[in-house]
Amino acid sequence: MFTSLSLIFSFLLSAVSIHAAPVRRAPSSTDILVFQFAGVLELLETDFYTQALAKFKSSDFTDAGFANVDVPIEIFQGILNDESTHSSVIESAIKSLGAEPLTTCTFDFGNALQDVKTMAATARVVENVGVSAYLGGANLLSDKELLIAAATILTVEARHQALLNVLNDATAIPSSFDMALQPDQVLAIAGKFISGCDLGIPPLPSLAVTNNGTIAPGTQLTFSSTGIPANTTGLTCQMLVGGATAAIALPFDACIVPQINGPVYIFISNSTLGQPLLSDITTQFAGSIVAGPLLTFIDSIPQTLGEVATGGSASSSSSTVDDSATASTTTITPAQATALVQSSDALSNSTVASTTTITPAQATALVQDAATLSSSTDTSVSNSTTLADSTGSVPQPTASVAAAAIKVLGMSVD
Repeated sequence: MFTSLSLIFSFLLSAVSIHAAPVRRAPSSTDILVFQFAGVLELLETDFYTQALAKFKSSDFTDAGFANVDVPIEIFQGILNDESTHSSVIESAIKSLGAEPLTTCTFDFGNALQDVKTMAATARVVENVGVSAYLGGANLLSDKELLIAAATILTVEARHQALLNVLNDATAIPSSFDMALQPDQVLAIAGKFISGCDLGIPPLPSLAVTNNGTIAPGTQLTFSSTGIPANTTGLTCQMLVGGATAAIALPFDACIVPQINGPVYIFISNSTLGQPLLSDITTQFAGSIVAGPLLTFIDSIPQTLGEVATGGSASSSSSTVDDSATASTTTITPAQATALVQSSDALSNSTVASTTTITPAQATALVQDAATLSSSTDTSVSNSTTLADSTGSVPQPTASVAAAAIKVLGMSVD
């Protein structure tokens, strides 16, 4: 998950170094613009995770339903480290090309950071859009060395995407293919967070879903956008999913989510006769788009991995509890048995005082029958403990174990 700064830095600089390639032509203005655009997106991601980790504490992740808060915090911190590295390396690469990075942008995430759940959902959008932006940028780069350099970042962004799918209790890899977006389409989604700089790329009108509640197969969507005209006759909503050659084109006023799973880019188009948008951005009739895309997720196929990451129904305990009875059985190691012996003083203080005089033979018999040890206590729940070594065999009771067991039971030996 983590990116080596020195490795990527040396690779990017080798791609732009005059000494490494003395006859290499200068990069085009489009190549530079693509890298400047990528630099802004990396700054956006870096700032997003920096603000999120500064705002939210462990208790906030607990409130969001994470059983082990270290899992999401470590993932977000790792992603932040990657994005920060990407940002600094791209900035250095742009300067090596004889250009200047765009560093005056400011980022306002508003309600996207209102709580951990919203933040995690927004992070998922940010990373999916980042992957699509790099794929779309690949189409615009004419310098193949720069293309390969960008690809080394793209693959890491895709790993982030999968991790965040898991943290949102969704399918880790919902499709065999990702989707590419043109820069103006990327800004239709990410542009609302960016201000204070001129990217040189006019964004498409942003698109929002006005439905309340979870979006799922069967949901009829309604939209708002400055790009949607008052007369919506002839408009279509176009749903683009990974692996499809074209979008699912539906009438604007009957935009019902089909049975799909994973991320979906939704466009509003005025395509003649509802012609679907092609997923291939090199042949896509982008001129028909009047608004969007927006990115939403149809999480219709959750995975066990997501439940484990979020602490849903998974359990790391080796104990098995039968809810229909009061008995429980736990297998412990010899080391744990020793710890029990050492804590016998504390245990005896928590039991009800009761002293019975028995013979040494009776004491040994009690230890050998471990399942009946706790049945002599004054509690209403019976617990039997099996002491097992690594091979699963039960060691013979020692004098110290016998003494501790007797002490816990409140007995004395003649």
